[in-house]
Amino acid sequence: MIKALHIALAFLTVSGFIIRAGWAFNAPDLLREKWVRISPHVVDTLLLVLGVTLALNLPGGLFQGWLIAKLVGLLVYIGFGVMTLRGSGNVRVVGVVGSLVAALYIFLVAFTRSAIPF
Repeated sequence: MIKALHIALAFLTVSGFIIRAGWAFNAPDLLREKWVRISPHVVDTLLLVLGVTLALNLPGGLFQGWLIAKLVGLLVYIGFGVMTLRGSGNVRVVGVVGSLVAALYIFLVAFTRSAIPF
């Protein structure tokens, strides 16, 4: 149940990012709406809490290579996301592409449990 909710929230957060990235290009005023600024933090907090809960129950402990790779991927995803939502022009484009590649990497690592999932 927790794993399924974690996966659903992961897809929800990436979907929300894609929508907000589109707004950053086409309707930046929407990014200033209160619910648009708050809802990603709620989803991401739940996602992180469930992720930590799952990690604490892993056989073999927290310090597994694939889990650390996911966390590094998350930091990369966040960095590129900031570029997307706060940048402009080519910086924004690089941010979108980088964020989506990082998200894909995180998903692949999670499903394969390998830091090199290709």
